[in-house]
Amino acid sequence: MSGIEHQPAAAVPRRRPAGPRAWLFPPRAVWLRRLHQWHWVSSAVCLAGLLLFSFTGFTLNHAGSITATPAITTLEAELPPSVRSAVDRLPETGQQALPAALRVWLADHWSLPISQAEADISASEVYLALPEPGGDAWLAVDRTTGSVIYEHTDRGWIAWLNDLHKGRNTGPAWRMFIDVFAFAALVFAGTGLVLLYLHARHRPATWPVTLAGLILPWLLLVFFVH
Repeated sequence: MSGIEHQPAAAVPRRRPAGPRAWLFPPRAVWLRRLHQWHWVSSAVCLAGLLLFSFTGFTLNHAGSITATPAITTLEAELPPSVRSAVDRLPETGQQALPAALRVWLADHWSLPISQAEADISASEVYLALPEPGGDAWLAVDRTTGSVIYEHTDRGWIAWLNDLHKGRNTGPAWRMFIDVFAFAALVFAGTGLVLLYLHARHRPATWPVTLAGLILPWLLLVFFVH
């Protein structure tokens, strides 16, 4: 209609596409969101490990006060001729896996799943060490008489957890878990430190408490550890 003026629509500013610089240097809110995400993800990954290593750190620190009576199991038997002949074919010295016939016999008679670990072989004896977390075991075959002895020592569940802490006789899979846990713990601590820095202005006690946590262990080392 005449007499009505049409105002031109205001131009909408065009947003520039986000480039590498915008991804590397995002706004503070984006950084906070990313840090919080990495922090809670790494804490979730570390949860089981933190509980385990915190508990076993205490038990290892008081290992002399925590006693347990080892449970020892001993099995003895005479090998049948067919198995003895397989043992007799072993060399008189060196290291070699137990014969398949002997491993099958042990699995059938004593329910011992013996792996292909190498045994120490001499002219008089075949000895296989079977270390494990929280205990120990060994197997010995007398090549002269054909007798076999197996002994297993169980030192209890606290010793088992302590050996998990140290990675003792745990195998490559558990050692890999420790590596993953260590990396996740570094991410957890690093992102926590950055979050402390970003929130420090609103929490005056942040840096005094943080510095106390960093300095106290060094003071203990300097004055009390010799």
